This record gives sequence, C-alpha cells and structure tokens, in this order.
Amino acid sequence: MQPGTDTAFTGSVAAFYERYMVPLIFEPYAVDLASRVAGFGPQRVLEVAAGTGVLTRQLAVMLDEGARIVATDLNPAMVEEAARIGTARDVEWRQADAMQLPFESGSCDAVVCQFGVMFFADRIHALAEMRRVLRPEGLLAFNTWGSIEANEFADAVTDALATVFPDDPPRFMARTPHGYHDPARIARDLAGAGYARDPTIETVAFTSRAATARIAAVAYCQGTPLRGEIEARDPAALERATLAAEAELVRRFGDRSIEGRIEALVVTVVA
Repeated sequence: MQPGTDTAFTGSVAAFYERYMVPLIFEPYAVDLASRVAGFGPQRVLEVAAGTGVLTRQLAVMLDEGARIVATDLNPAMVEEAARIGTARDVEWRQADAMQLPFESGSCDAVVCQFGVMFFADRIHALAEMRRVLRPEGLLAFNTWGSIEANEFADAVTDALATVFPDDPPRFMARTPHGYHDPARIARDLAGAGYARDPTIETVAFTSRAATARIAAVAYCQGTPLRGEIEARDPAALERATLAAEAELVRRFGDRSIEGRIEALVVTVVA
C-alpha cells in the first residue's frame, strides 16, 4: 500500500480493522483465496499487502507443511498487529513496498494479495513487480472488491456520511476499495504488466453479518482510512458520523443482527 489518506492503516485503525472489519467482510474471502493458492501446491509463497494477517493465517493452515510463507505490508502497524496475533506455523513478516519488492526475480512459486491491489498508486508497476518475483509458470492470485452498490453495508455507510458532510462527503469507500472492479480494466493492467496469459476473473459473493448495526458502523467508520477522512473534516465528528452510519444500517437492515451482500472479484493468472 502507498502512503497517504487512502492507506492510513496506522495507530488504532489497525486494531479496529482487525477487531471489526476482518470478521465482518474479510474472513470468507481469505478462506476462498487461500484454498485456491493451496490447490496450486506452491512451496514458496509471497503475500503482498497482508494487513493484519487474515489471509496469512489461512495460508498457514492450508498450504503444504513444508511451504515457506513471507507476508509483507507497507504499513508497520499492520505488520506488528499481524505478528502479534500469530499464525499456525512460522511466517516471515516483513515491511515492504509493493512498488519495489525486496526479493530476487523468480524466487516465488505464488504471489497472493488480498484486497490490496486497489490501493496501489501504480497498479501496473506493482503487478509487474509481482510477476518479476514469480518463477516461470508461477501463480498470481488476488481479489478486489466489486462495486459499492453490490456491497450493501459499505453503500449504506457512504450514503449516511453524505448526510453528515453534505458539502464534502467522504468517498473513500467508493473511490478506493470499491474503485477497481472492471474485469476488462484488470485484464488490461495485467497485460500491461507483462502477463502473457489471460486471467481467470470470477465474481464471488458472500453474506456479511454483524451482531448489531453499531458493530458494522464502527467497523467502517473507525477501522478503515474512512476515519481519517471524517476527522479531517471535523476532528470532533467521529462519533456523530458513526451514529449516522448506524442509523442508516438500522433503517436498511433492521435493529438487531444484520445481514448484507458483499461481492468481490477473484483473479488468478499464471506468469
């Protein structure tokens, strides 16, 4: 991930992200992506933009016993949180920039990235770096969120914040996590990064569940860089914004346990 507002997973955001966002939307996709990578049978796996390690933990369970896992993220706070939580086997944790991966060419059997590609300032360059470190016939596997309209909780929160800040609504969710969902664009970027084969791009949907609307509102407003956008507009508005998001979630999904659709694209391509 690159420095800036859209990648400010620092300080308490990393802890909130792990506590709230991971179980809300990331866990089912981590299981899905890890199973795809494990089916390829790699022995040397590099994870890029690992965050707090939700995918890493699944890889540690699903990969062959002898497989080596190196998990990286640009943000030290995310790497520290992931290492603190731990994994079922030894994992090498490293702070690393996807724009300049500190690994030898051809040194990996598989490169995997869970919901990180959307954040890269130069996606083609980052995808080319991943291809560089892959051996011939190695596997790149990543996922990216679908449109915000197809992800119901994110859509509700974004609409709610537009009522709190009507003159300058925070658009982080629509702009970045949900801003890279065109299969044709993804295929063009992969071709531009030097992947000669056509990718497989599959739409995968799950149901996101939260015990209360409050939990989902806190997850989005305080466990993502959306928090920085809210506080940049009004340093005292975080709770007010969270309450507005909670109210909209209750209006759409009810006042007890809530469920909403989440949708992503899962991309695999052989180098």
